[in-house]
Amino acid sequence: MFSGTLISPDSTWILWAILTGWAAVSIWLEQKYSWASKITGAIIALIGAMILANLGVIPTDSPVYDQVWGYVVPLAIPLLLFNANIKKIWKESGRILIIYLISSVGTMIGAFVGFLLLKDVVPSLYKVGAMMAGSYIGGGVNFVAMADAFDAPGELVSAAVVADNLLMALYFFVLIAIPSMTFFRKHFKHPYIDEMESQVATTKEGETQAASYWGRKEISLKDIAFAIGSSFIIVAVSREIAGLLGSIIPTGNFIGNLFNGLLGNQYLIMTTLTMLLATYAHNFFGKISGAQEIGTYLIYIFFVVIGVPASIPVILSKSPLLLVFSAIMVLVNMAVTLIFAKLLKFNLEEAILASNANIGGPTTAAAMAIAKGWTALIVPILLVGTLGYVIGNYFGIFMGNILQML
Repeated sequence: MFSGTLISPDSTWILWAILTGWAAVSIWLEQKYSWASKITGAIIALIGAMILANLGVIPTDSPVYDQVWGYVVPLAIPLLLFNANIKKIWKESGRILIIYLISSVGTMIGAFVGFLLLKDVVPSLYKVGAMMAGSYIGGGVNFVAMADAFDAPGELVSAAVVADNLLMALYFFVLIAIPSMTFFRKHFKHPYIDEMESQVATTKEGETQAASYWGRKEISLKDIAFAIGSSFIIVAVSREIAGLLGSIIPTGNFIGNLFNGLLGNQYLIMTTLTMLLATYAHNFFGKISGAQEIGTYLIYIFFVVIGVPASIPVILSKSPLLLVFSAIMVLVNMAVTLIFAKLLKFNLEEAILASNANIGGPTTAAAMAIAKGWTALIVPILLVGTLGYVIGNYFGIFMGNILQML
C-alpha cells in the first residue's frame, strides 16, 4: 500500500523531521517574504505537505500523524487559550465579538442548509456537519475534536479534510482579495485600509509585518516550564474528567445523548477548564510568556499534517460532494456576515476578519490582519478567534447531535 512512497510510514524520526522542519520553514517564509506573508504560513505549510504527499515523497497515513492528532493538538489548545480571559475579551473586543458571533450563526445556518440539500447522497453527513461546524466556527483543532467526538471513520475524515483544506485555502484568497475590490469599498466603511494606504510602512526594510508582530520577546526557563507543564496538566485532568462524566451520564434519549456528548468530550472540558483558569487566574496564566508562540508552532505542525491527506485523486473520487457541502457553509457564512455587517454598520475589515476567524481560526485571522497591516485589529481578532476554539466545540457537538436527529 505504501510501497510507492519514498519515505515509509514507519520512518518516525524522518517524518517528524519533515513535519517540524516544514512548519519552521513555513513560519520563516511568512516572516521573510512579503508574498509568503500575504498567503500566510499556514497555507504554505498545508500546500507543502500536499505537494510532498502527491509526489509520493511522504505517505498519506502514518502513526506519526496520529501522534500529532493525539498529542500535539491537545497540548496546543491550552497554550493558545492562556489569554482567553472572557472578561477581557468582552471589554477589549466587544464590537468585533458581535459580528464574529453573527458570523458563527451564519456557519450554523450553512451547515443546516447543506445538510438538508445533501443528506440523501452523502452517508454520515451529520458527522461531517459537526466537523465542519466546529472547524468553521473555531479552527482546525475543533475539526479534530469533532472527528473524535462523533467517531468519524478515517476515510470520511480524510475526505472531509481534503474538502475543508481546499475550500479554506480558496476562501482565504477570496478574503485577501476583497479589500481591493471596488464593489466592497463602495458599500462598506474601511478605515484601516485607508489608514494603511495613507502612511508609509513602519517595518524595517526587508521585514514583513508578520516578522514584526512575532518579534523577539522576553522569555525565561520558568515561562517555558509553566507553559508546557500547565498544558500537560490541563490535558490530563480534562481527559479524566471527560471520561468520568461520559461514563456516568446516561444515554438513550435526546437530552441524555446531548449532555453526554457535551460533557463527555475531552476537548470541550479542556477548552472550558483553560478558559476558566485564564479568566479567574489571569494573573498567572496571562503572564506566561511564550505560550502563544509555542502553541502557534504546534498548530503549524498540525497544518502540515492536515495537508498530507489532501491528494488530488481523493479530491476527484471521494470529495466532490463534501466540497459542495463545505462551499455551501462558507458561502452562507460570508453572505450572513457581510449582510449584517452592512445593516449594523461594521467596517469591511471587521467583517472580513470575523469570517476569517470563523472559517480558519484566530491564527489565520491574525495572520491576515498582520499581513494587511490592520494592527489595531490583531489583538481583538486573536481574542475573539480564541473564543471560537471554545464555542466551536459546543456548537459543533450541538450541530452534530441535531443533524443526527433529522
